[in-house]
Amino acid sequence: MKSFLVIGLGRFGRHLTTKLVELGNEVMVVDRDEERVERLSNIATASCVGDCQDEQVLAALGVGNYDVCFVCVSDDFQCSLEVTATLKDLGAKCVVARADREKQTKFLKKIGADYVIHTEMDMAVRAAIRFSASNVFDYFELTPQYAIFEVETPKSWVGKTVAKVNVRQCFNVNVLGVRQGDEIEPLLDADYVFMAGTHLIIAGNKKDSIRLMDKL
Repeated sequence: MKSFLVIGLGRFGRHLTTKLVELGNEVMVVDRDEERVERLSNIATASCVGDCQDEQVLAALGVGNYDVCFVCVSDDFQCSLEVTATLKDLGAKCVVARADREKQTKFLKKIGADYVIHTEMDMAVRAAIRFSASNVFDYFELTPQYAIFEVETPKSWVGKTVAKVNVRQCFNVNVLGVRQGDEIEPLLDADYVFMAGTHLIIAGNKKDSIRLMDKL
């Protein structure tokens, strides 16, 4: 279990808070809008109505005690910049800020954001890759070059072992596990026999992975 501070309770902040709590974490939420805070008061671990552009408000929250501080302000970029900078000045361990445009991402990183979530860009990239490649069920980007994909088991692999297919050498990707329904079997050994009706969790260079999937 981790502790999170979520600043800004628009649509993104609201969904983020709900999911973090579902995963068993402690979440403190803050917004200047009393109605938004009230909506999440029964979900979040703790809540506060306050203007986080006010350094005293942030200082009173003890931001250094949270594992991660999320800045989810979406309608006022100046506010997002000020809050991000103040959080770092107050000793926040990790600050994740939201950006709506690529230029905003650059500014947020310059003033100290550890990570920047670009919601529209991230979703656009994910959708483009998922629907451009064949047989992709899910996709998670690790770096601009590498990603994890969930794909259908190739028919030509069914009944063969990992060693027989020689996945790493022939396709330059790694098979991390197999999904069958809701169950995932991780870290396959060389003697695992591929089965029909399963999905593979593979990791590798995006270009190599997409090239492989287009051949499936």
